[in-house]
Amino acid sequence: MLANLLVVLPIFALILTGFIARRSGALGPTATREVNRFVVYLALPAMLFGIMAKADPAEIWQPDFIIAFTAGCALVFGATLWVRMRQGCHLADAAIDGLNASYPNTGFMGFPLVLAVIGSSAMGATMIATILTACVLFAVAIVLIECALQTGSRRRDILRRTLLALVKNPLLAAPALGALFMASGLSLPETFDRYLALLGGAASPCALIALGLFLADNAVRNAEPVADSRLQAALIALKLVVQPAITWVVAVPILALPAGVAHIAVLLAALPTGTGPFMLAEFYQREAVLTSRVVLITTVLSVASLSLYLSIAG
Repeated sequence: MLANLLVVLPIFALILTGFIARRSGALGPTATREVNRFVVYLALPAMLFGIMAKADPAEIWQPDFIIAFTAGCALVFGATLWVRMRQGCHLADAAIDGLNASYPNTGFMGFPLVLAVIGSSAMGATMIATILTACVLFAVAIVLIECALQTGSRRRDILRRTLLALVKNPLLAAPALGALFMASGLSLPETFDRYLALLGGAASPCALIALGLFLADNAVRNAEPVADSRLQAALIALKLVVQPAITWVVAVPILALPAGVAHIAVLLAALPTGTGPFMLAEFYQREAVLTSRVVLITTVLSVASLSLYLSIAG
């Protein structure tokens, strides 16, 4: 357990560094936005393009892994949505609650954690998980929220806006362009490859710093009381316990995936709630306080939960 804690500790130390830097005033009020934009628009796309452009197609096309990881996300999201709707919750709020329970932080925490625990061989699977989370799951939630809040709008217009937003998303565009380059059979020029390595190398540490900045900026909201503490506890348990458990059941007893592939799927599913749900909650002014608390608490608790999982998985 202690050895596994030491493995994940540097990941959380970088998050804490960002938190302290913002709370102490070493980084100003615009730091969260700017560092986040650097990660999302430059560093992470460079990493994703480089991984895809140099990948073996077999590393990317992993249907069993995709099924196992997607099943964990989809079942938890769908079940949370259904239960909240049965409780009389507004569809927009239920969709955000579904994200809180099922949206693992694959982009900001997944890459550095998997790289530290497993190595570069798992980067392809991590990229697949990031696309499924940040694009597919995110898009489903946006469509549900828009349908709930804009009942006068035509569904075709809602879908068009959502598709346009996805096309403009650098986390989707970068691996798509990388896939085209991979399909061409060409090799990356050495200078460009080095450029991608330098820029993409900044993605992991800067993403973790950005997460710490985000948590610090929302510390005031995290101190506010939540109307339904039982709902908060349920969402945290769904994210840190139920989602990885479902992923394991699908990956191991049902699909009988190789141990290494199943390990990656469960590890990614066990990540805390990412910042994406809060961005939607803030944008639409729905469940923002609850969402910020879930992001903070799952991130803090994941120090122990991830260490425990790693000790069990060996």
